[in-house]
Amino acid sequence: MNKAYIGLGSNLGESENFLALALADLRQATAITTVQCSSFYRSSPVDSSGPDYVNAVAFIETTLSSMALLQLLQKIELAHGRERPYRNAPRTLDLDVLLFNDDVSQDPVLTLPHPRMHLRAFVLEPLQELVQQRAQLPTQETTTDPFIPWDLTACITEARETGQYVERIV
Repeated sequence: MNKAYIGLGSNLGESENFLALALADLRQATAITTVQCSSFYRSSPVDSSGPDYVNAVAFIETTLSSMALLQLLQKIELAHGRERPYRNAPRTLDLDVLLFNDDVSQDPVLTLPHPRMHLRAFVLEPLQELVQQRAQLPTQETTTDPFIPWDLTACITEARETGQYVERIV
């Protein structure tokens, strides 16, 4: 069984609803057996303008390959109105494969681990929460996951120092 962390984001329309619909789609996929999700977080856009985002991170177990998972995520995005008029455009739904097992890939279609996740507080904070949930640790303890190649606490501190705004909302 493959294990993956998926980043979810939306900043158009009813963002929380779009994330909930995407999670429901993941739970209904026959090739996915486990879906656990962090809380939802509000964050300001990074490298773009537009409304604030609602973000989360999900952990899944799946029989899909990393590329097949990416294709499923893109299908879910399209089903919920995702358009790609230009890079970093506001979107109804954005689903990214952050980590897939401990795979490392420089494939131009799917780079693993996600090349910018360690710089983004809107990914790191929900990821840290989810890792703590999965390990059932008190939130003050340092968490580790064999698939995460960074010190999450240090990365969050660095991302926050760049002025990134993130707050847990649900």
